[in-house]
Amino acid sequence: MSVLPTRHRTTVVRGHEIAYREAGPADAPVLLLLHGFPTSSHMFRDLIPPLAENHRLIAPDHLGFGRSAAPSATATDYTFAELAALTSEFTETLGLDRFALYLQDYGSPIGLRLALAHPERITAIISQNGNAYEEGLGAEAWAPVLALIGNRTPETEAPVRAIRSLDGIRWQYETGVPAEYRDLLSPDAWHHDATLMARAGQDEIQLGLIADYGSNFALYPAFQEYFRTSRVPLLAVWGEGDEIFVPAGAEAFRRDLPDAEVHLLPTGHFALETHAPAIASLIDDFLRRRVRG
Repeated sequence: MSVLPTRHRTTVVRGHEIAYREAGPADAPVLLLLHGFPTSSHMFRDLIPPLAENHRLIAPDHLGFGRSAAPSATATDYTFAELAALTSEFTETLGLDRFALYLQDYGSPIGLRLALAHPERITAIISQNGNAYEEGLGAEAWAPVLALIGNRTPETEAPVRAIRSLDGIRWQYETGVPAEYRDLLSPDAWHHDATLMARAGQDEIQLGLIADYGSNFALYPAFQEYFRTSRVPLLAVWGEGDEIFVPAGAEAFRRDLPDAEVHLLPTGHFALETHAPAIASLIDDFLRRRVRG
């Protein structure tokens, strides 16, 4: 099997430069990869190559993340509604009219908002620790975030700031990963993320987005109704040791989509860091069986 190159490109959406990775044949079925906090399309670096022979992979960096533009929080409205609208316009700019979604962490509410607005565009959903149910929220990890959402003050901001520190980001990568897989984790990943999170302006950008996360909870019933009415093919590949989005969130998909395929893997929140080959195999098999054209 030949390995097709990954190309690093940019386009402009609403006056903002949006960076993205792309690989695979131009006429192949599209898989849109939406990353989570605090990373970027960098998280897909090991997933894209094994899928690129049969799929067109496109992975944008959200506004404020990765290599995309990061205008100040005073100049731009950093909300999940805005990121979803930008993502929708990004797909239109690239001429994408039908695609499967890979959703992880922040990518889940962004992608599901897109699906609510344009259900006809979505061929399938792969959720990798991308939550849409209250039972998927890990109580301890979410306690400081819920406090900030409930009342944004200097006191509630302080513990949330720690989430994007080097130690806070490393915790997200390492927690829940069994000892036998720990040496598969590349320290480059959390240093990469921490460097980008330390840029000027990121404090207000990220605090604003985290404070806005409650707007996604309000949409959970709509997301679940979308699952029931669309019957969208769904694959959940979930790091079972994740303390941020716990396995109950993966199992909950079956409540609204009885045909959902759920796989719990022995790893954590960033499952691709240790299990990219296994996840690529599951995705390729799932899309071949469940998606036509």
